[in-house]
Amino acid sequence: MAVIFQNPGGARSDHDVYRTDVELARSAEKLGFDSVWAVEHHFTDYTMCPDPMQFLSYMAGCTEHVLLGSMVVVLPWHNPLRAAEQIVTLDNLSNGRVILGIGRGLGRVEFDRFHIPMEESRPRFVEAAEMVLAGLENGYVEYDGKFYKQMRADIRPAPIRSFKGRTYAAAVSPESSRIMAQLGVGILIIPQKPWKEVQKELGEYRRIFRDVRGIEAPQPLSAGWVFVDENADRAAEKAHEYIGSYYKSVIEHYEFVGDHLKSTGGYEYYGEMQNKLGKLGSKEFVDFFVDLQVWGTPEQCYERIMKIHGMVNNSGFNAVLSYGNMPPEEARRNRDTFVRTIMPELKKFDAGAPIDLSPPLQAAAE
Repeated sequence: MAVIFQNPGGARSDHDVYRTDVELARSAEKLGFDSVWAVEHHFTDYTMCPDPMQFLSYMAGCTEHVLLGSMVVVLPWHNPLRAAEQIVTLDNLSNGRVILGIGRGLGRVEFDRFHIPMEESRPRFVEAAEMVLAGLENGYVEYDGKFYKQMRADIRPAPIRSFKGRTYAAAVSPESSRIMAQLGVGILIIPQKPWKEVQKELGEYRRIFRDVRGIEAPQPLSAGWVFVDENADRAAEKAHEYIGSYYKSVIEHYEFVGDHLKSTGGYEYYGEMQNKLGKLGSKEFVDFFVDLQVWGTPEQCYERIMKIHGMVNNSGFNAVLSYGNMPPEEARRNRDTFVRTIMPELKKFDAGAPIDLSPPLQAAAE
């Protein structure tokens, strides 16, 4: 389960949004979800979770077994040493339950307010990722790069086990997929482009991963915006309303109606998205996004999730159940219907290798 804390148009108080999504997250463990995920975004009502490590630390205290995932920590917005410390602290607090997701960011409103030039996001991400990932394995951070120069600093509390096999990155552009392969991390798929393109880029990622690492790449994880209802007509109507309102907030937050991405180095792929949006109009883009997601009757939703697995061979599915202008009572009904009708069937299915949580945690606990 992912919670994203959306408040499009300020229709509710931010506190009310937090109360709803925190309640959803707190229910995850007892309802049988395997993990809870948090996003990172700043300054707008698009998603109001500026510190996923802080929220997940709260969730660590509310739970005993559920895994805790970041979707994602946007590394160019962080001091890499501080990011490594926060990640390791959360892993210590939760006895090793962290699934680390990292990314480079896209929103100009966020880069501008953090005084980070967007043109630097990709090289900053690579340097920061190299720093953080090495620090998580070595127990200290040390780096001499163009953007980050760090004398050796020990991470305390010390890491309790390796993050290899439980680190993923959001990659949308083809260039990012290649970078993630070279870094040796898994792919977290956020559905937003044709599945044939995703398949093609995953193939290139897997090839580079084999060449660089000498082993097969880990199976990806895939997120999906879910709306399930026993009534097929209502499911279709409300999916287009709620998922559609979510994607309208995406277009607004990322300024996809515009042209700044066309001239921003490292964002050429998104510049093409701006071109297409300008030609097609937002309605076509919203409808396209809705069609990528998981909605319908329980049977239809299960089939859509299985179809995604058939295309990308993901080992896990991350359900977003509250989003857009969905009222709190609808979010709870959506969650409960998913848990009652879809999740039991998903748990019967062998999707492949689970998140790597070896070696055992008993030694660290003792």
